[in-house]
Amino acid sequence: MYFKKINHPEYFQGNKKKNHYFEGWYYKLVTPNQKVSIAFIPGISINKKDPHTFIQVFISKDEHLKTHYFKFKSDEFTYSYDQFQTQIALNLFTLNEVNVNLEHEAMSVNGTIYLDNHIGLNKTIFQPNIMGPFAYIPFMECNHGVISMLSSLKGKLNINGEIYDFNGGKAYIEKDWGKSFPKAYIWLQSNHFKNPETSFMFSYATIPFMGLSFKGLIVNLIYNLKEYRFATYNNTRILQKETHKDHINFILKKGRYKLHVYAKKENDVELKSPVLGLMNQTIKEGLSGIIKLKLYDKNTLIFEDEGKNSGIEIMM
Repeated sequence: MYFKKINHPEYFQGNKKKNHYFEGWYYKLVTPNQKVSIAFIPGISINKKDPHTFIQVFISKDEHLKTHYFKFKSDEFTYSYDQFQTQIALNLFTLNEVNVNLEHEAMSVNGTIYLDNHIGLNKTIFQPNIMGPFAYIPFMECNHGVISMLSSLKGKLNINGEIYDFNGGKAYIEKDWGKSFPKAYIWLQSNHFKNPETSFMFSYATIPFMGLSFKGLIVNLIYNLKEYRFATYNNTRILQKETHKDHINFILKKGRYKLHVYAKKENDVELKSPVLGLMNQTIKEGLSGIIKLKLYDKNTLIFEDEGKNSGIEIMM
């Protein structure tokens, strides 16, 4: 089961954890007209001070942002041992379905969304998931998993009394688990480019490791059904790095390929994040940023595009 979980990070990883542990999945769903983006973050916080399970909801509509943290008792969290299926009270999260029944005076979200046509990652023994060989290290403070770079949507949601049609929309699914989020990191994601089959994710963080720390990079671009991976573990070099509160600029090089990444955050809101399993810290995320990409093969530009409805977190 250990190696199966490494190859399937979407499975619940924390069944043996008793303290200082969190695990959360991240679904980003966007309507076909790109006017509404909603992120569902179901998860569990295992600790002695405030153990609970939760569903964090983040809605971006016409540049207006709303978020709410729905809190549940720990025993309302159930999961499957041999497949990706997580349930919190009356809310179900799987690879192919999101069924939510969330009611609060501040926010209500109800409905079922079906996901299919998933585009996953290329996997090898060296790269069983997005973390590459680091996936085999059991004591990483924070682990990251990409479940689907791009999925198609069917279904509708009732959000605060209004019906939103997600038929023909797009989704991205990932997750994190461990003790704490990195103290400093950048996270970017978009699958709304001019080329409809393009998807992109970017993660750069200060990673604690055996009492020390190192800068860890994971970047994945899918274009024309081909995956371009830039990561610390495949000898990617950072030729240029600029980080600011609302925008970043990187140039990455791996072998014959060079990737230029520019991202700018528009509006953002505070979301809860874990420290030693406690959901008592905050991060800031926006869902309406832009990401500009240029990919070179040697000195020849082979791809240039701009992603919208981008999830962006800059915590540096």
